[in-house]
Amino acid sequence: MSARTRARRVLIPLALGCIALVAVGCGDDQEQATQKLVQQQQDQLERQQQEIEAIKASQNQNQNYAPGVAMSSPGGCDKGVESMASQRGGQKFSAGDFNAALGYYQDALASCPNDDRAEVNVARSYEALGNKVSAIKYYRKAAETGGPTETDAEDEAKASLLRLQADQLP
Repeated sequence: MSARTRARRVLIPLALGCIALVAVGCGDDQEQATQKLVQQQQDQLERQQQEIEAIKASQNQNQNYAPGVAMSSPGGCDKGVESMASQRGGQKFSAGDFNAALGYYQDALASCPNDDRAEVNVARSYEALGNKVSAIKYYRKAAETGGPTETDAEDEAKASLLRLQADQLP
């Protein structure tokens, strides 16, 4: 074998080896860049998942509402619970299920203790159930709020009190 042939046999694999090393070197840089991009995307997905969980938790507060458990912080008012309880109470009242309506309306009142409308709704439920004493108690409370302006709920409470008192006359 000639020196030239031997040189070729050595140079060709050596050249291929160098090309492979250069390719692997470039591949490592590309692989690192890809891994960095994948990590950034995973971090973003985790942040979005946390945001989704927070939104779901916020929505579940109202969706998981169950009658008989509504409470507000002292002196506070949870309008979300009040609104949901009042809506459900109205549905039950319209359907003639006055006991269930009363439970929802009591929850609305518990979530916003100074709300005239919630008091009137509780009074209406008691009246529908035939408990006039309790109805009058809640109508009076709604009628005597003493705020600077008179609300529709106060007007309704006053009219209901007059009606109930007239019913008691001989």
